[in-house]
Amino acid sequence: MSNTRKSFVPTKIFSSVLLLILAALSGCAVGPDFKRPPAPTADGYAPAGPIIEATASAPVLAGESQKFNPTADIPFDWWTLFQSPQINSLIKRAFKANPSIESAQAALRQAQEYATAQQGFFYPTVGASYSPSRNKLAGNMGGNSPGMQGNGTVIQTTSNPAGPAFNAPVYYNFHVAQLTVGYVPDVFGLNRRQVESAQAQVAAQKLQLEATYITLASNVVAAAIQEASIRAQLAAMEKIVASNQETLVILRNQLKLGYVSGMEVAAQESALAFAEQSAIPLRKQLEQTRDLIRALAGNLPNEDVDEKFELAELHLPPELPLSLPSKIVEQRPDVRAAEEQLHFASAQAGVAVANTLPQFAITGAIGGMASSPGWMFRSGGGFFDLTANVAYTIFDGGTLRAKSRAAQQALIQAGAQYRSTVITALQNVADTLHIIQSDADALKAADTSERAAQNTTTLTRKQYEVGYVNYQTLLAAEQSHQLAVINLIQAQTNRLGDTAALYQALGGGWWNHAAATSLNDPDKSLAAQPTGATTAGLTQ
Repeated sequence: MSNTRKSFVPTKIFSSVLLLILAALSGCAVGPDFKRPPAPTADGYAPAGPIIEATASAPVLAGESQKFNPTADIPFDWWTLFQSPQINSLIKRAFKANPSIESAQAALRQAQEYATAQQGFFYPTVGASYSPSRNKLAGNMGGNSPGMQGNGTVIQTTSNPAGPAFNAPVYYNFHVAQLTVGYVPDVFGLNRRQVESAQAQVAAQKLQLEATYITLASNVVAAAIQEASIRAQLAAMEKIVASNQETLVILRNQLKLGYVSGMEVAAQESALAFAEQSAIPLRKQLEQTRDLIRALAGNLPNEDVDEKFELAELHLPPELPLSLPSKIVEQRPDVRAAEEQLHFASAQAGVAVANTLPQFAITGAIGGMASSPGWMFRSGGGFFDLTANVAYTIFDGGTLRAKSRAAQQALIQAGAQYRSTVITALQNVADTLHIIQSDADALKAADTSERAAQNTTTLTRKQYEVGYVNYQTLLAAEQSHQLAVINLIQAQTNRLGDTAALYQALGGGWWNHAAATSLNDPDKSLAAQPTGATTAGLTQ
């Protein structure tokens, strides 16, 4: 059999030639180099001027004046500022058991593995193979001498008296062992851009994990405040129901004595029914809130949590951070994630450009072949080959060029989406700041209304004691007071809830996550990296 492969050469020579070719083919990455978008130049959140330095105050629960501090940092565990051990323990459990955290962690690890896999293309692919075979060559196809087997065994030959003589089939063994090396030089930076895009995806997934922590903590705090609010409102509503029941008993007794008409009794029965009906949605909301809390903690509906929340146990943080718009783009994980998506689109634009250029490949093999394993690497059995290949698409109907233009448009789209995310984030912060100021004013007004209603009840009670008004008038005053209490509770709830919303709007302190969890969490936060570290190690 013929063999076009060249004779064996030492491995060192083969490696040296390969390294020289790789060095000659090294180049730079084509396509746009990613540059971080500039930070917003705005110095406030309102055209009329900066937000006021402090809110209004009221002498009630959650009525303290809150001061804004532009230099204050946001701790990752900002929820501890509400001074509720129940909230702290519930969030700790939610971080461990809520499936959204596990899902985000798995997505991050998946992105990291994809990035590692893409980096593997920087290195040659080395493979080894061994192919033993047993072969039969037909006698009428020629081959070895008649009567001789490929491994030296003599075979009897026969002749046909009626026809020409023919050789017996030839049997022989053949062994091939070789080491193959394949390499695709990154001449125009195709793989570097692909690695860059994969690392941008890793950074985006890290930010998504941080956002999952922030969202989960914010949802737990909101649910806890909601439960505390509903319990307080339900207590006030139950007092109203009890007051209406007491009034109805009095009217029924007066009806028997002829002091009131049946219509007055019916009107009171209607008022009692309305009060009882108003309490039903509150009980429903309480049960639904408890369902939500169990779900946030990673529990099934029949698995209750020990924590119960009361409004009196929550405290309003007296000082609030106020980051400038230029810092919001660093602090908000959604903005940073949008920036990484922009980085991804930039790298993909480079990939599309590189795909339109010539593609290079180098393959080599070294090994031996013989009829027995012992002779494969002896004199005459070794072989090697080294092949370089350059491929360039001459005509494809404009496919590659169209894909390159599409990647450029995707880059433009990602830039527009980034700017939209920044605008939305700053709007979110501005809205929350204005709401916090309005909440303080509303709480102050609600407190004034509740105090007036309480004063009315006190005066009415004194009038009742001296006989100026009847008992029904006193009960009506008490009912009005309880309605004012409910309005006050809702105003207190808004202040607490919107304060929590501000911490979330400002980024949730995720950049301090690594310091808070480095001893327990092997996946350190992206916050531990300095600005721009997500692109470290990339060849631009």
